[in-house]
Amino acid sequence: MEKINNLNVKIFADGADKSKMLEMYSKPFIKGLTTNPTLMNKAGIKDYKAFCLDILSEIKDKPISFEVFSDDFDDMERQALEIASWGSNVYVKIPIMNTKRIPSYFSVKKLSEEKVKLNITALMTLNQVQEVSKVLNPKVPSYVSIFAGRIADTGVDPIPLMVQSLNILKGLPLTELIWASPRELLNIFQADQVGCHIITVTQDILKKLELVDYDLNEYSLDTVKMFFNDAVVAGYKL
Repeated sequence: MEKINNLNVKIFADGADKSKMLEMYSKPFIKGLTTNPTLMNKAGIKDYKAFCLDILSEIKDKPISFEVFSDDFDDMERQALEIASWGSNVYVKIPIMNTKRIPSYFSVKKLSEEKVKLNITALMTLNQVQEVSKVLNPKVPSYVSIFAGRIADTGVDPIPLMVQSLNILKGLPLTELIWASPRELLNIFQADQVGCHIITVTQDILKKLELVDYDLNEYSLDTVKMFFNDAVVAGYKL
């Protein structure tokens, strides 16, 4: 874990399973946590507020992000204010737009001026970063979350966009850039190399941390053994 502990990028655990969230929270290298309605729905969460308050009863000293889920901006702002009231370590996730493609910049500006700690989420373009940077309160901590993994899914290298985004956000000393939706463990090191402040990492990727610096000759042998054992179990014959 020495290699992980020496990273400058902060690793935030992304999930909605309480036991796993608390397990990650207990690890020193996990600096914060995030969740979203999709993860919560997959985890079978039915009472949104009850779940969040339950988590916050045990996680008080690391930042944690909860997302609004209204598509109406007035109601989105109402939800944001309520969520923000749940704890000083809470960041409120605001999507970059609603389902009607209307940008949320006005609501971001209004909430930021009201000193709500925001996590602006689902960004994928440089223009979105530029517009968000114009409305954030420089005196209030915030996160700008770029879905680098989803950008990569389209065949576009997200790294240049992340580098440019860092430059745009330099005028906001309390705003941190998040590399969101990573697809592989390597993304943690890529985020660190470009100077990204935070990367959100799901459980399936976090499980691979034990492979960091694993001997590649041994890994090669492990792979050969896997193929052989599976063929034996399947009873294949020629």
